[in-house]
Amino acid sequence: MAAKNPFKPTAGARPPLLIGRDDMRQDFAESIENGPGAPGLLSIFTGPRGIGKTVMLGEIEDEAIEHGWIVISETATDGLVDRIGSAVRAAAEELGDGPAGRRITGVTLGILRVDTQLPAVREVHWRRQITELLEKLSEQDTGLLISIDEIHAVDRTELSEIAAVVQHLIRESLPIGLVLAGLPKSVEDLLNEGVSTFLRRAEKYDLHRTSIDEVAEAFRDTFSESGVSISDEHLRQLAEATGGYPFLIQLVGYHVWSQARKSGAVVTDEALAAGVQKARRRMGATVLQSAYSALSDVDQSYLLAMAEDDGPSSTTAIAERLGVNAVYGGQYRLRLLAAGVIETTSRGYVDFAVPTFREFLRDTPAYGLRLQHPKH
Repeated sequence: MAAKNPFKPTAGARPPLLIGRDDMRQDFAESIENGPGAPGLLSIFTGPRGIGKTVMLGEIEDEAIEHGWIVISETATDGLVDRIGSAVRAAAEELGDGPAGRRITGVTLGILRVDTQLPAVREVHWRRQITELLEKLSEQDTGLLISIDEIHAVDRTELSEIAAVVQHLIRESLPIGLVLAGLPKSVEDLLNEGVSTFLRRAEKYDLHRTSIDEVAEAFRDTFSESGVSISDEHLRQLAEATGGYPFLIQLVGYHVWSQARKSGAVVTDEALAAGVQKARRRMGATVLQSAYSALSDVDQSYLLAMAEDDGPSSTTAIAERLGVNAVYGGQYRLRLLAAGVIETTSRGYVDFAVPTFREFLRDTPAYGLRLQHPKH
């Protein structure tokens, strides 16, 4: 039987290798063992698009299930509290059906979309229900994890309600965990808005790019175990092509591995070049095009002005290129930071948060038009 491609370049898919992230899962495992109120049971993961936030939530969920916890996995869209309340009721019913003394060994409750309108006293009801559920789980030496992705898009009222209920449960020393994930600047703004001072106490994990050395070593093991030969020189080139960016690690790995299988299970110069080119094209057509299209015209103009630089861009220079003053240019910058598209590298300088974004923009017709008709 032919070997299967070991890489999973699909957004949110669980990849076969999680480089440099084992300590985060271990922190959560230790917090479960230390019991209610342990710091890791209230955590927030942040980072730019494609950095692996959703995958990391999945790792935490798996760890909880391995400890016998119930998991409610959600995304911050309208009706979030209603769905969590419905999942809590479903878990309570599941727990109550079995024989006395039964111990839960892991139940995952995904996104439950309920087309019902709960009464105004909803909070009282689901708070009471989750309290009763956690009391039963505590007796069985297990607990409940609520995982919420993309909280940068959350309704502030719903987040406040969830935070208030979880804070109450922690005060009651009940086995509850809450892990959240979102874009860095948006999460920062969310916490600074005073939506919930309680959430400011959460353990914060800023997911960064993985070091090139770690990526190269992971590639070495993965290619070797899957029967594909690769030289040290090609390993380094392969790792550098990813920029240490988790989604690109999967994407580049997938296409180079696939090309190598066509050339005798060996990574040649041609296989490497073709694979990297396909990966970057795919990156542009999915992650980058989606992120770029979602922006306003003025925000797109800011990125196009940044693309003229080969490295970090001076915010002062960008404002001059756009023909606006520094204050007005600063508004563009803040929106792009909140969107997770750019990041601050040092005082007065920004760069693209996602590798290959600069190259992607330079290939667009809009960039060519900008160079023909610059404002500076």
